[in-house]
Amino acid sequence: MTATRPARSRSETLPPPALHVHAMDNLRFIRETMEGAACFTAVSGIGEMAVGGTALLAAWLASRQGEPRSWLFTWLAEALLACVLTCAAIGWKARRAEIGLFTKPGRRFALGLLPPFAAGAILTGILVASGAFGFLPGTWLLLYGTGVVTGGAFSVRIVPVMGLAFMALGAITLVCPFAWGDALLAGGFGGLHLLFGALIARGHGG
Repeated sequence: MTATRPARSRSETLPPPALHVHAMDNLRFIRETMEGAACFTAVSGIGEMAVGGTALLAAWLASRQGEPRSWLFTWLAEALLACVLTCAAIGWKARRAEIGLFTKPGRRFALGLLPPFAAGAILTGILVASGAFGFLPGTWLLLYGTGVVTGGAFSVRIVPVMGLAFMALGAITLVCPFAWGDALLAGGFGGLHLLFGALIARGHGG
């Protein structure tokens, strides 16, 4: 009777993975871990200071408008300009420092910003439709600050601190008369951006 050859185990039939495969897997794991733990450092203090300067001008122009919708248009134009300036400044700083904008920290930073900003846009439409213009300054400051806090959780420490300052000012603005709105918006989008922008530029390379 012919003896049956014992079946080989899987470990005997398959050759062990090559050493370089292990090395590549380890390097990939290390790179992904470091990327996930890193913070987004391309927030530009110079850009924030530029936004602060345009916000002071917008506050002066808005205060001279006699009709609520003209006032609203002035601030919406400022919001659009601020967005362009901020994105351009972040791109400039990222290129100069050779930082990728679409790394995991960059994506987390953007995703942290977007929900509060989207909520602010929705609430702006609702408040304007109902004629409740008096709640707009506080709502803008509060939700902008919320976005900076949530997005800034993936950036350098001073960024979420700036967001908390905006949130505090927004809460105060909500209980103040609408006549104070432009001054409080100037203090927030103008003054706080200038202050924290200077601190970011000084401590974090521009």
